[in-house]
Amino acid sequence: MLLHQLFAATVERQPERLALVCGPQRLSYAQLDSRSRIVAGHLRRLGVAPGDRVGLLLDNGVEMVCALWALLRIGAVCLPFNPQTKADKLGGMLARTGAVMLITQPSLATVWRAARTQAPTVRHVLVSDPQWREGEGGETPWPADNAPRFEEPDAEPDEHALAFVSHTSGTTGTPKGVMLSHRNLVGIVRVIAQYLALRRDDVVYSALPLSFNYGLTQLLLALGTGAALVLERSFAFPAASLDTLARERATVFPAVPTMVAMLMAMQDLSRWDLSSLRLVTSASAALPAPLLRDLRRRLPQASVVIMYGQTECTRISYLPSEQVESRPDSIGRGLPGQHCWLIDEHGERVPWGGSGELVVQGDHVMQGYWDEPRLSSDKLFVDPASGQRAMRTGDLFRSDADGWLYFIARKDDIIKTRGEKVSPQEVERAIARIPGVRECLVGAVPDPLLGQAIKAWVVPEPGSALGERDIIRHCLASLENHMAPRHVAFLDDLPRTATGKPTRQGLS
Repeated sequence: MLLHQLFAATVERQPERLALVCGPQRLSYAQLDSRSRIVAGHLRRLGVAPGDRVGLLLDNGVEMVCALWALLRIGAVCLPFNPQTKADKLGGMLARTGAVMLITQPSLATVWRAARTQAPTVRHVLVSDPQWREGEGGETPWPADNAPRFEEPDAEPDEHALAFVSHTSGTTGTPKGVMLSHRNLVGIVRVIAQYLALRRDDVVYSALPLSFNYGLTQLLLALGTGAALVLERSFAFPAASLDTLARERATVFPAVPTMVAMLMAMQDLSRWDLSSLRLVTSASAALPAPLLRDLRRRLPQASVVIMYGQTECTRISYLPSEQVESRPDSIGRGLPGQHCWLIDEHGERVPWGGSGELVVQGDHVMQGYWDEPRLSSDKLFVDPASGQRAMRTGDLFRSDADGWLYFIARKDDIIKTRGEKVSPQEVERAIARIPGVRECLVGAVPDPLLGQAIKAWVVPEPGSALGERDIIRHCLASLENHMAPRHVAFLDDLPRTATGKPTRQGLS
């Protein structure tokens, strides 16, 4: 089955059920289907053909959802970009992928006009405003509600055909275009829906960008299952977001740790009726144990599921809610229908109970990186034991005898100090346990004697009197001496990627 066929089956099954809520707009499945067909017809008239790559530079909203389904149903390939992307970066990604069109919004005109100077293949820019005046260079307005609909049969490409090229966040260099096929995404969406036990009567509240793999998954899950999706532009104003969550009687709340921290910073959650909330999921980055405990204490009616994945395969593992109490630092075990294992530095398998780089194998593993054959071959390989394709995650884990996984570090994050190897995440977990610490990051700074010295950047809770000596003293008491930071800096907030993930870029 193809992605748009999942949606089409839901439309046929329940056309009048609520599908999408965006601010004041409320669309049934039939209405959303109709709007996406209008956009699809417009795209075909502009010459977009099956296999063409089309960029999407849009905030969360009805237009973004309609554009995604429209592109899929005519067989095009979606290139979702974060709306905060700068012009040079956007232009480079459009040029590398040979995009023929960009679908965007008026408020970003300065960015996309500058980006187009680097991307000569972009023939048209579709602007999400029916009143937009057609300009030079193929700028064209959004189709009116009475425009002709796409009435041809939906495209039926091979299931291995590309559906998305999703770019990595680029925290370690130039963003890489992850090629995901219909088969990759249909398979993993079904698995996630199964282990989360999603239902047709669920209401999924999502403030995650649709340009972000975790956010996109919420759309695919909801509209493929038959649930309603309440889509918010961001979680920047938690009180307003909680107003919406309570008003819509949301049952599922996908979050990232930053959102959980903002939620837990609210003094009185009893102001909102959150009794309908049955499930909170967390992914994208590790959820510190203190935040996890606070979340479970303050929202006791909601199950919490911790998940781990990568853009390259969407999801790899999950920690069931019944295991959260006993294994709060674990990211769970592998998913149904996939295989995962650990390998040592020579590529040999490591038995459960050991440590090594995590490898994953299954239908959800990407096709490779766009126009990056060397990087693709570094990441993907044929497993000699099964003869099947597998992927190196680049992440180091330890495991127990039953296969529960515990994140150590990214291979390229390991700090080498005093001749010892240190996982920054292990030091971060220790610091996060200090009362008065809201968030922290740990990294390396050059040192003439040690080669690299460990430095911690700490965001304290408001009113905290923590000092550098308090942080170092705690680490010396709870970690090996060589793992304690030599330097501590206090910040009001951590730098973040466009998807809200804390990043060491810009720290010194």
